[in-house]
Amino acid sequence: MSVNFGSKRIVVGAHYGLRDWLAQRVTALLMALFTVLVILQVVLTKGSIGYDTWSGIFSTQWMKSLTFAVIISLAYHAWVGMRDIWMDYVQAVAVRLLLQVFTLVWLVSCSGWAIQVIWRL
Repeated sequence: MSVNFGSKRIVVGAHYGLRDWLAQRVTALLMALFTVLVILQVVLTKGSIGYDTWSGIFSTQWMKSLTFAVIISLAYHAWVGMRDIWMDYVQAVAVRLLLQVFTLVWLVSCSGWAIQVIWRL
């Protein structure tokens, strides 16, 4: 007679656990702090807000670096969320793979475009 001491658990799908849960929270916190910082800079700006003001806000190196980090955080945050949605709700493997590839290409493209805009200021 054999004794079963437990079964082997196979984890598949979008349930990657603590790492992705923590990544979602950390990237959300970074984006929220960045938003508050930009709002404060706009509120504390004297006079009208035009292109020169916006350009001045994002022209310093520390702000460019912070914006770069936020763009990468936004892309990763969106990737984790969309990957979980595709894994949970799209059952056909080929369709899910196509959607994941499209999502990755789209997020990388948008991030590259945003970084290009920021560095041109």
